[in-house]
Amino acid sequence: MNEFESVSIWHKETVLEALSAKLIKRGFNSVILNTADTIKDFISKTIPVDATIGLGGSVTLRETGIDVFLKSRGNTVFDHWDSSKSSGENIDARRKQLTSDYFLTSINAITLDGELVNIDGAGNRVAAMIFGPKHVIAIVGYNKITRSIDEAIWRTKNIASAKNCKRLGLSTPCAKTGFCMDCKLPVSVCRITTIIDYKPMHTEFTIILTPLDLGY
Repeated sequence: MNEFESVSIWHKETVLEALSAKLIKRGFNSVILNTADTIKDFISKTIPVDATIGLGGSVTLRETGIDVFLKSRGNTVFDHWDSSKSSGENIDARRKQLTSDYFLTSINAITLDGELVNIDGAGNRVAAMIFGPKHVIAIVGYNKITRSIDEAIWRTKNIASAKNCKRLGLSTPCAKTGFCMDCKLPVSVCRITTIIDYKPMHTEFTIILTPLDLGY
């Protein structure tokens, strides 16, 4: 590590520690984990092998390999990204996510004050984050941090949604331009916007912060 890297690491650590403290004041459990392996280890120790698990539509979960790990160790996993299942079966998986023991996801954007901002198409992901599963665990990369709710919404529409539309091969304007064009098309994924100001009343909610850039 050189002197330049050490300063960058210090800055990220300082930001994450301040954000973690804000999240705790808002009622969330908050931990800072630096690597994909430590995240996976935390998940392994937190979630029992016999627990049912819902996986939100999240590139972060797939990048860290959490989905493969949980399936391989024997958990019952409701994953609507399972390409081996029919569309009907994957819609059923979305419904089962709402009553799972644990729901794993990420966040589209998080403000420095600890507000969680998400935009969904179907709504199963944001619904499960608010009420239904007994526990929610969200893995949030450093790239998701924004200064304000306005900036968080901008990030969600212009980065997260645009990249997801491109990934899904959708014919939305943002999948061509890279930026939100405020379309109101049948294929639009920007249908439901949620802001979580404080931990939902009846849901245990853990947020894993990491200095890694993960997901969209």
